[in-house]
Amino acid sequence: MLRSIKKQTIPKISSQFIRFASTKKYDVVIIGGGPGGYVAAIKAGQLGLSTACIEKRGALGGTCLNVGCIPSKSLLNNSHLLHQVQHEAKERGIKIQGEVGVDFPKLMAAKEKSVKQLTGGVEMLLKKNKVDYLKGSGSFVNEHTIKIEPIEEGKEAFEVEAENIIVATGSEPTPFPGIEIDEERIVTSTGILSLKDIPKRLAIIGGGIIGLEMASVYARLGSKVTVIEFMNAIGAGMDGEVAKSTQKLLAKQGLDFKLGTKVISGTREGEVVKIEVEDVKSGKKSDLEADVLLVAIGRRPYTQGLNFEAVGLESDNKGRLIIDDQFKTKHEHIRVIGDVTFGPMLAHKAEEEGIAAAEYIKKGHGHVNYANIPSVMYTHPEVAWVGLNEEQLKEKGIKYKIGKFPFIANSRAKTNLDTDGFVKFIADAETQRVLGVHIIGPNAGEMIAEAGLALEYGASTEDIARTCHAHPTLSEAFKEAALATFDKPINF
Repeated sequence: MLRSIKKQTIPKISSQFIRFASTKKYDVVIIGGGPGGYVAAIKAGQLGLSTACIEKRGALGGTCLNVGCIPSKSLLNNSHLLHQVQHEAKERGIKIQGEVGVDFPKLMAAKEKSVKQLTGGVEMLLKKNKVDYLKGSGSFVNEHTIKIEPIEEGKEAFEVEAENIIVATGSEPTPFPGIEIDEERIVTSTGILSLKDIPKRLAIIGGGIIGLEMASVYARLGSKVTVIEFMNAIGAGMDGEVAKSTQKLLAKQGLDFKLGTKVISGTREGEVVKIEVEDVKSGKKSDLEADVLLVAIGRRPYTQGLNFEAVGLESDNKGRLIIDDQFKTKHEHIRVIGDVTFGPMLAHKAEEEGIAAAEYIKKGHGHVNYANIPSVMYTHPEVAWVGLNEEQLKEKGIKYKIGKFPFIANSRAKTNLDTDGFVKFIADAETQRVLGVHIIGPNAGEMIAEAGLALEYGASTEDIARTCHAHPTLSEAFKEAALATFDKPINF
């Protein structure tokens, strides 16, 4: 827990470090209570370090828990249940009496309930691990001092001091030049989660994971969805073959794709958004109209109000704070993790860095394997991947073999009437060592963990193929795809 600085300790600490005798001192102060920040705080507390976590949102969990991963998955899951009842019940032998529809306010309330329960759970975890939760905006005063502006009215700003500081301030949606966001008709990933009504027409700028997940939700709820993507493929970071297959499956669900298309402008006119686009190849311009326009072109590091320049921290041309391989800035006691620095902007990546940063502080060593960070898109079917894709291997000149197995040949998928997609293994041509795994299909996001374990321990596809997988399970498709890299699958 926090402790006051005693008079006899003052000579041992530089005068720059001590500003006021009443200022509280911690071993670690974390700025930001998202997945990176709160996990770092919990780990630091578990390691016996006096720790404080500063968060200005008023609810822990960051973007992920409050306006990102968690609420979007609630909408994805419940809209999928609706789709199944509406379109698959008869085939499954289920009779539905009366009309099946959407109670949109209750759908949104279910989302909010999940968020509230989880944010409250994180706060309890901080208390359990003796971490002080400081509700306010944190900014640098000097290298060891953080000023906190409380979010509660009537409370005055105060300062805390720390031997070590971890910056975990996360990211925010990247704005589109010339398009004004109002979070009503022209929205970001935050606004799309809190619409008051289901739009009849939804246009989305960006064919990445966020855009495609929200496209899936609202298409199931009845919106006519148009996805506008500058590149000629969806799903940035996906294996090329997987991206093409995913697009075909989503198109069958009613999504309209305009690839190789540049957005010129987007303007709200009353209750309608008018969008001008241009074909990248031909230069031909055309106009679209939508009730809601979602701008989902990515995210950028969030450093507003941090005052990092005051202590000489440096950022690159993308606004990311610069660190070394131990998350250290130019000041060894100030570390940076998560979306505000390099690497994929993923909650689980930030979590791993939070644990590693706390371990570096206490033990002098920590570890994150950046070659083994999985990605998941929670559409249906789900899409998940880890390791290298074909395009990356070709660029590196690495020889490889591919093994694939379709879910249509998997017994559990057949009984579930959920057979779209496949498992794709990429293995070293000589050693059979797993280089990458790419999955389209039911429960892909869960199954990818086995691939991550294989990568972490340098497994070969034969190791996986000779590991007994329970029958009947979807994971048998995983085993069969591994087998297909060096032999023939049994059930296809």
